Amino acid sequence: MNLPNKLTLVRVILIPFFVFFLLSQAAGAASDWIALAIFITASMTDWFDGRIARKYGLVTDFGKFMDPLADKLLTCSAMICFIELDKLPAWIVVIIIAREFIISGFRLVAADNGVVIAASMYGKAKTVSQMVMIILLLADIDHPFFKVLDQIAIYTALVLTVISLIDYISRNKGVMKKQK
Repeated sequence: MNLPNKLTLVRVILIPFFVFFLLSQAAGAASDWIALAIFITASMTDWFDGRIARKYGLVTDFGKFMDPLADKLLTCSAMICFIELDKLPAWIVVIIIAREFIISGFRLVAADNGVVIAASMYGKAKTVSQMVMIILLLADIDHPFFKVLDQIAIYTALVLTVISLIDYISRNKGVMKKQK
């Protein structure tokens, strides 16, 4: 197993620890900061694994499958926890997760038809905006400026999620018409 794939697995392994510290107070007041550190570390593995895989020609089928899945598991886990912690309304999380299911299904149909749908600029912007939103909500800085910034980040992530869905579907609508 190459380094990028190991980094992807580390990201997946970190998710239960992230959720544990986010939802428990096992480490007292430090639990929130531990969850934040774990999330940032996991997010950084996403950046590094892709960069290393492309730079050194280490792209594998495992990585193509697991990397986006690991990203979705990490971000969706955080957002689902935020519902319980009353940091995000459920309707926003439902829209974001629904987009992930729709695009994943779309990619499966495309793959079945021999078409690979690459990530778009909007998809990458969506992922970055979601990670920034999650980091801001995890930091939970009690200052009016940061409370406004949190709201801007939430709605930016939501808008980019919807835009990236529309972009994927409009650019690849022919995939649904193709037959094997």
